[in-house]
Amino acid sequence: MADFYKTLGVPRGASHDEIRKAFRKLARRYHPDTNSGDKAAEEKFKEANEAYETLSDTDKRKQYDEMLRLGAFDPRTGRPGQGGFQGFDPSMFQQGGQTFQMGDFGDILSNLFGGAGQGGRRGAGRSAAQRGADLQADVTISFEESLRGASVRVPVETNGPCPTCHGSGAAPGTTPAICPECHGRGVMAQNQGPFAISVPCPRCHGNGTVVDTPCPTCRGGGATRQTRHYAVKIPAGAKEGTKIRLKGKGEAGAGGGAPGDLYVVAHVEDSELFERRGDDLVIEVPVTMAEAMLGVTARIPTPGGGKVSLKVSPGSTDGRLLRLRGKGAPRLSGGGNGDLLARLRLVVPSKLSKEQKKLAEELGKTEPDPRAARFGSM
Repeated sequence: MADFYKTLGVPRGASHDEIRKAFRKLARRYHPDTNSGDKAAEEKFKEANEAYETLSDTDKRKQYDEMLRLGAFDPRTGRPGQGGFQGFDPSMFQQGGQTFQMGDFGDILSNLFGGAGQGGRRGAGRSAAQRGADLQADVTISFEESLRGASVRVPVETNGPCPTCHGSGAAPGTTPAICPECHGRGVMAQNQGPFAISVPCPRCHGNGTVVDTPCPTCRGGGATRQTRHYAVKIPAGAKEGTKIRLKGKGEAGAGGGAPGDLYVVAHVEDSELFERRGDDLVIEVPVTMAEAMLGVTARIPTPGGGKVSLKVSPGSTDGRLLRLRGKGAPRLSGGGNGDLLARLRLVVPSKLSKEQKKLAEELGKTEPDPRAARFGSM
């Protein structure tokens, strides 16, 4: 942190008017509007502005002067230093009876001087940013929609900024106040023997602010449960359990963290004709005994809605699978379609006419005994 008095060119005992006049002089000289493209002038203007923001504020100036007096940092380097404070331990600093670790300096300076110090981290002591939770929504689509793809609207219940207080948590006409316990830092220093640790402020729970008059809608939480609707595109070839990710549509993050994601899970209704096997589809095709023995060319439906010819060769048996390549479901990963598997189902009549019975008897006389071939003569 630079010496703000030297930056403005005034003595440490300078009056408010002297500080204001010195800043105006430097501002006119280094203002970006009159030094377009001059990086050095731009940096000088920023330094002067930082110095003026601290020294023009009575409370901030007192705190800044106190830090200089205690030797909390060397104004020439901005680093911890001894100055006139004898016995100062560079790794520790005491103020108001509390001990701070060297790692807290950025937080101390940032909160005392509004982030004016070099490398200062505004609000660094507050709760770390946390990513929001992922959400899951389930949708049900028809079998036909799973093959051709579909667009659906998905309702999702999630936390959103309160419509009454717009996320502040304070009742209309009021605003959150700086926490009186931690003075806006969100953390408190807790002594542990020779060391000190930072713990979340018990009053504001790490927020740095407190709400004296809570919003009647969200009761001070700043958020309410809301239902949002998202348009989701289900890709062609979606299977049962296929997940579609919508990045950033989950729960909002805490402390400025990124929102979570929304995962939409597709559930597919059963088909009356087709059974899914990965990218392949199975359809059962009835054939008569005569067709199975003599062979036939049958017309069967496809998942696309049309029909295709299926050649059943003579002597086909019940349960035989015939493959029609490329007639199955679209592949999610691309590369065409799976196959259509036709499973033959032999239809045996439960009742025979006299003519059918006579023909069956004549056929039976010409057929060998299948049991004898398997079990031997009985």
